[in-house]
Formats: sequence, C-alpha cells, structure tokens
Amino acid sequence: MWIALGIIVAVIVGLFAFASTRPDTFRYVRSATIKAPAATVFSHVNDFRRWEAWSPWAGLDPQMKTTYSGPETGVGARYDWDSKSGKVGAGGMEISEVDAPNRIEIELRFLRPFKAENHATFTFTEQGGATTVEWIMTGRNILMGKVFGLFMDMEKMIGKDFEKGLAALARAAEA
Repeated sequence: MWIALGIIVAVIVGLFAFASTRPDTFRYVRSATIKAPAATVFSHVNDFRRWEAWSPWAGLDPQMKTTYSGPETGVGARYDWDSKSGKVGAGGMEISEVDAPNRIEIELRFLRPFKAENHATFTFTEQGGATTVEWIMTGRNILMGKVFGLFMDMEKMIGKDFEKGLAALARAAEA
C-alpha cells in the first residue's frame, strides 16, 4: 500500500513540476472580417447590453443573473454575471479604454469556476466597406491553469468560443 501511495504522490509531484515549466502568460487571438463599417461593429462591442446578441456565453445559462452598471457605453461600463453553471461561472468585466471606432480594452475578473484577472482587446480595422475585428485575451497562467492546460488545449477551446462569438457578431452587425 505504501509503495502505491508513494507512486501516486510521485506522479502528482511530477505533474505539478512539469506544469510549472509551462509559460507564465497566455494570449488567445481570433479575427474575422465583417461586412459592415467599423463604427457599426464597434457599437456592438462597446455596449455590454448588446453582447446578448453575439456573446458565445450569453445563452449558456438562461438562469444567469446579469447586472449592468456605470455608463451605458465606453470607459467605466460594467457587466457582471453570476451563474450556477460551470460553463459560465461568475465574474465581471469593465471597459477600461476606448479609441472609437478602432479599439476597446476590457478588464475581466473571473470569480468562478476559477479566480483570474485577464485583459481583452478588440481592434476594428475598416477597409473597403468591411471591418476586420481582432479579439485578443491575455493573462497570467497560474499553476492550476498550467496543470489544466496539460489535459485541455485551452487555446483551441477559448479560440472556438471566440470564433463562435465573432460569427454571431458578424450576423448582428450585418443585419
């Protein structure tokens, strides 16, 4: 029994040791070209109330409680959510910087299922009547995130959500 316990402990310690060698930060990026002017696309991101139409997480929990505070749009606009669903969790985001209609910076605070503070940037580049939107999320990769990343491809998982959101943003902005 002690040998088995020693092997289990060694495997766990080895797993955490290996995970600690992973990068300390992450950066997930996706982009899409939307057939609408930059100002139109920008307006769908700059107002959290409009995220219901395109956010990949908005419809995951119909029982989710949401709260909006601060100004309706722009710097200081806040959106907080609280869901019992493990897919959505709880947290909040606040627009921290705006360069209309080119860029929006957002501070993200996740409370559940994992605590984290991340940063999102949306850039809008208009060319020929269409707008390329780039959605970037960056943050610290804490040890538990590194361990989780050994078993799940977080870049692919988050990237898939971003792609779904950008496709819905295109439908909303092009309507």
